This record gives sequence, structure tokens and C-alpha cells, in this order.
Amino acid sequence: MTTQILLIAHAPLASALRECVGHVFADRMNTVVALDVQASDTAEMVLQQAKQLRQSMAGHAVLVLTDAMGATPCNVARRLTQDTDDLVVCGVNLPMLWRAVAYQHEPLPTVAQKAVEGGQQGVMMAP
Repeated sequence: MTTQILLIAHAPLASALRECVGHVFADRMNTVVALDVQASDTAEMVLQQAKQLRQSMAGHAVLVLTDAMGATPCNVARRLTQDTDDLVVCGVNLPMLWRAVAYQHEPLPTVAQKAVEGGQQGVMMAP
């Protein structure tokens, strides 16, 4: 079973990152869902949207990637995944997302670990 990825981030980051998946993994665009959090959105509004998106991925393991720890997207993701087997990783960047997509066929904990490693390895000073 392929792990699905839910991006929850401040607008327009989630959608922009999802579009970048298509540059490398065009055939996997349907496994990545984006939720852009608008400045005017309340946490409850975002949570309801996230629940609807999660329901559309029923039957799949889900890795939720968010932008900043402690911000609304992360807080919503933590509430969304409470009492589930889904996992949340904060600090999303493009290398993290690409790595997660590349390993979607692996078990969810492996996908999450590969995502974290990809995100960390993707941050460096350019020579």
C-alpha cells in the first residue's frame, strides 16, 4: 500500500510544494494532497478541512508534512493525527517532500524517517 502525503502549510506553500512533485514524480501527483492555510483561517476551520481531506485518503497510511513547528498547520496536524497511526513531520522542504514521495512504497515509519533525512540533507551551504 502506498503512503499518502498530506501537506498542511501557510498559503501558498502547500500547493506550491505539491506542484513541485509533478516536476519529478508526475505519476504520483494523486498521492499528495495540499491544504493551504490562509491568514484569515481559524484553527477549527483548518481542522475541518484537514479532516475532509484525510477522509478522502481512507484506507491508506498518511504522512502529514507541515511547515513550522508550533504554528497553526502543525497544531492542526497534531490534532488530526491524534489517536491514529498517521505521522507528522514539521519543517517541510522540497528535498523532504521528494524523498517522502520516492519512498512511498515503504511502511509509514520508514517514509517519515526518509523524509526527515532528506529534509536535513537538503539544507547546506552551496559551495
